[in-house]
Amino acid sequence: MLYKLTPAEAAHNILSTVRALQPETVALAVALDRVLADGITSPIDLPYWDNAAMDGYAVRSSDVLGCCPVKLAVVDRIAAGAFPTKTVGLGQCSRIFTGAPIPEGADSVIRQEDTTELEAGAVQIDDDRDAGQNVRQRGEDIQGGSLVLAAGTQLGAAQIGVLASFATEQVRVHRKPRVGILATGDELAGLSERQAILDGRKIASSNSHTLGAMVQGAGGVAVDLGIGHDDPQDLRNRLDAVREVDLLVTSGGVSVGEHDYLRQVVEEQGGQMRFWRVRMRPGGPLAFGLLQGKPWIGLPGNPVSTMVTFELFVRPVIRTMLGHNHPFRRTVPVRMGERTSLRAPLHHFLRAVVEQVNGQLVARLTGGQGSGILTSMAKANALIVVPDDHLEVRQGDTLHAMFLAEPVHVARFPGEQYPVT
Repeated sequence: MLYKLTPAEAAHNILSTVRALQPETVALAVALDRVLADGITSPIDLPYWDNAAMDGYAVRSSDVLGCCPVKLAVVDRIAAGAFPTKTVGLGQCSRIFTGAPIPEGADSVIRQEDTTELEAGAVQIDDDRDAGQNVRQRGEDIQGGSLVLAAGTQLGAAQIGVLASFATEQVRVHRKPRVGILATGDELAGLSERQAILDGRKIASSNSHTLGAMVQGAGGVAVDLGIGHDDPQDLRNRLDAVREVDLLVTSGGVSVGEHDYLRQVVEEQGGQMRFWRVRMRPGGPLAFGLLQGKPWIGLPGNPVSTMVTFELFVRPVIRTMLGHNHPFRRTVPVRMGERTSLRAPLHHFLRAVVEQVNGQLVARLTGGQGSGILTSMAKANALIVVPDDHLEVRQGDTLHAMFLAEPVHVARFPGEQYPVT
């Protein structure tokens, strides 16, 4: 339907058509930040055997508890990487180092600071505080056959370390989406036309580079489809590239101007239009449809609108295709540090800097909020979510902020059902 949706309705409409991409197998060394397609179980216990948690002497707790100082015979020396050759019996101990297997008969490691070396082959235990301590039990970290990492887990450094600990060489992860990026407009030029841009005869297609960087930052693979002219045939030719990508993202050409042909061309090419207006600012002329079965998101051409709508609608699609279960950045409550007035009863996403002041998160706008003021995004670390029924924002009001580098994600669209207080 082509009526005006709320931003949350638009986002969920888009995501209802998107699934995680098929898996591929990659080497563990290049799997950082990828999302597991399958759960992984461990083939072994970790640790594989009881081992020492520190350097010292492996003893029987019954030989030292309440008996210190006590003299013990040293019957073995076990370095990390070596294995015991002797059993620890009554009145005996083994010199042991961190990580080495605990010898049979011993149940404790007395730290070396609590010992005194005697004549060759003997040691005095001066303190019994470590009786029954400093032994890492077999399987206390991971038990063989247990699920270690569930499907949908993003692989960070710790997860990769866990997989390496039981010799995992390859993992099955969801494929990275190829995202086609097409800027449109006869006024636009690539960076190769530098002089025309500096002379004011052309406008740099900054959106091409901004979107490419945002796609990479979200985990996708950016595919530059160039700059489309305000000509239906040129757009038809360029849209043929949709067959080579998983997601098509365009900027400009989706509003109601005389030269805004994108929606028309998509429909002529057999595309299914789902909507093209959203009740928000910036970014109201947002289009979504399916072209050759692939999702197409038509972003507005103004640079700020492009970035805001990417964060709210495109980035969650890329995350879903990567296999993430939580597509949206979370929001947190913040106090407004200044007053501002809004003209239209729309959902607003204001660019702001949020800082901690006297134990509270306080937000201040980054200056002019016009959709062409790209520096308002360059300075911002958050978007402030203002509901459509709140035209006056007072200093001290509590609103919700979506941090633009927030690593925590949720299933809920930013600002969904959040009131102003």
